[in-house]
Amino acid sequence: MTRGAPALHTSQLSLFDEPVSAPAPVPQIVVAAPEPTPRAPSPPAVPIASVLAPAVFRHPQAQREIRLKEHLVAYALRRARRKSIGFVVGLEGLSVAAPKWVGIGEIESALREKGDWILRKLAEQQERQQRLQAAKVDWRDGTSIPFLGETVIIVLDARAGTTKAGAVLNADAESLPGVPRLTLHIGLPQTATPEQIRDVVQSWLQRQARRVFEERLKHFAQQLGVRYTKLSLSSAQTRWGSAGADGAIRLNWRLIHFAMPSIDYVVAHELAHLREMNHSPRFWDVVRSVMPDFEHVRGTLKDDALPVFD
Repeated sequence: MTRGAPALHTSQLSLFDEPVSAPAPVPQIVVAAPEPTPRAPSPPAVPIASVLAPAVFRHPQAQREIRLKEHLVAYALRRARRKSIGFVVGLEGLSVAAPKWVGIGEIESALREKGDWILRKLAEQQERQQRLQAAKVDWRDGTSIPFLGETVIIVLDARAGTTKAGAVLNADAESLPGVPRLTLHIGLPQTATPEQIRDVVQSWLQRQARRVFEERLKHFAQQLGVRYTKLSLSSAQTRWGSAGADGAIRLNWRLIHFAMPSIDYVVAHELAHLREMNHSPRFWDVVRSVMPDFEHVRGTLKDDALPVFD
């Protein structure tokens, strides 16, 4: 079961798929998109001029600049042994790879022709970068992280170090409206470094993930009439889980940030593969037999919702 990962969020576009010998070649444009993932319907496309104020998009290795509509785009150009011009829009900005026989004029003509597409993708990546920055955890006393769909406040409490786990989760049923009811007391002093805090919290989260996953695997394995052989925790960047023909299940420990219905969906999804090792209609019928509303639940699994630990 795949998910989008930060390193893979790029948009690609290739032009001039075959070399042309005519003096004035007409670009052939092919847009390559990643395999679609289930999402809510997108709103109708809006002209780029109406969603962007004049902006500057600058790649850190930019050697050239071009003005697309009212926006300045500084892009990285690389000459490559290839038959086409390739555009990649990533978190850093616009990169262009072009054959040696294609002139700058042709490259920039192609850039202008696809200006709206490029500007829209640059704006999307800029917005995503801002979301990732906002999601970066500031590891200190009083910071917060999501746990099973709720907010947990981290409390540095040296007394918690006397416990075997080095961390104690407290739930305050009397908390005020809008105030998180969960606090995680970790056995570190106020002088602890951000790296120490991160490591203790991550270790605790992984232990909780194994405990929760094992409980839900047993629950759904019984309902589906299947048997899994072992559970492994994964830190994969592009997958929430996987199932092997030998009954081995791998689940991404970061699922512990999500509420239980999301975890249940991934668990049921992977166990269903032990009956149908494919994504055929029969497979989805197996998933639906234990999670009738799985289409709604799987839409909650968005990597941008996760806190950034590093």
